[in-house]
Amino acid sequence: MTARPMAGNLLYAQSGGVTAVINASAAGVIAEARLQPERIGRVLAARNGILGVLRETLTDTATLPDADVGRLRATPAGAFGSCRFDLDPVDTNPAQYDRLFAVLAAHEIRFFLYNGGNGSMETCRQIQTAADVRGYPLTVVGVPKTVDNDIVGTDCCPGFGSAAKYLATSICEVGLDLAAMTSGAGRAFVLEVMGRNAGWLAAACALAAEDADRAPHLILLPEVGFDEAAFLARVKAVVERIGACAVVVAEGVRGPDGNVLAMQDRNQKGYIQLGGAGEVVAERIHASLGYKVHYALADYLQRSARHIASKTDTAQAFAVGKAAVRRALAGQQGVVGIARISDAPYRWRTNLSPFESVANLERSLPAEFIAADGFGVTEAFRRWCRPLISGEDWPPFRDGLPDYLHLRLPLLPARLPPYVA
Repeated sequence: MTARPMAGNLLYAQSGGVTAVINASAAGVIAEARLQPERIGRVLAARNGILGVLRETLTDTATLPDADVGRLRATPAGAFGSCRFDLDPVDTNPAQYDRLFAVLAAHEIRFFLYNGGNGSMETCRQIQTAADVRGYPLTVVGVPKTVDNDIVGTDCCPGFGSAAKYLATSICEVGLDLAAMTSGAGRAFVLEVMGRNAGWLAAACALAAEDADRAPHLILLPEVGFDEAAFLARVKAVVERIGACAVVVAEGVRGPDGNVLAMQDRNQKGYIQLGGAGEVVAERIHASLGYKVHYALADYLQRSARHIASKTDTAQAFAVGKAAVRRALAGQQGVVGIARISDAPYRWRTNLSPFESVANLERSLPAEFIAADGFGVTEAFRRWCRPLISGEDWPPFRDGLPDYLHLRLPLLPARLPPYVA
């Protein structure tokens, strides 16, 4: 039986690319912690993820009224600030961990909840392992977040459903526009979507295609090598049949040689910033077939579109935040996730996976979800995905625009000298 941790303060932080519902997880953490005053003293939040912990830039969420916790749930992006920063291995940079635990001790932190993707779960594992070695009383719980839906150990990831809903809606609307503007000359539209090395978001666009003539007509997935000749032949066939072709391109699409079609940058630690695959595909359509081609990059729009958030996604994001607090209080370290119980009716619950089975791993689109020709998805994928974009969870509106919360909590006075990296 897991020993129940001693009472203390809880620290929450956000990491990685933000989503339309990451703040719903933050709201879940705060709301659940406020129900446990005998176990949790204060609920602190770090500015800009683990960097905020190292820098001791912390805020106290007690100053956030209950009404604003509700507004936080309906606000996109990361209200406490995010970061893309990985801890070094403890044996190569012990001073980094000395600083980390000095901050935790100075603020009597006994529970640490990190809201991020698979890389952030590695940070959770590193911190929990270091705490155990040091004998520091700390329970670490990972709270999943990513539009890419590539976290292992969960049926779906909070953030994905809302991004999927936005993208499927967008390609549906673009398809109507494309059909209206089509003449005899032939034209094409290319939409590039996020997802890194996994095709979940691109695949979700298929929900808009109610029949073979509806957009999107072709989807390029990272799990399927890009066969340019076969692709161009399919584009030509679609245009000859209906006059236009709408294509969704996952940013991580790779050629036959295994290399991505396009990327914007690669940092010193090897992190690749993808982008540009849609433009490459659009140029090849135009150069080879002579069609007029437009292309669009969904970019930040797909991950910040809270105005059309999925009700399922928001509920799951809030639930994993609440579950993380309960798991931490029970002394159960690991990564909270979603387990599907049934498709119809759609039923789910939260679960918990060990850090080692999640950290730094990627969950790709399985073969049974990919159409035999490689340019679309199967009905099995549609059954899996439809419940995740289900329902509307509108934010409050004021003067015609969403009334989002702009969080400006004051920093706590520092108890330690400034951080020197």
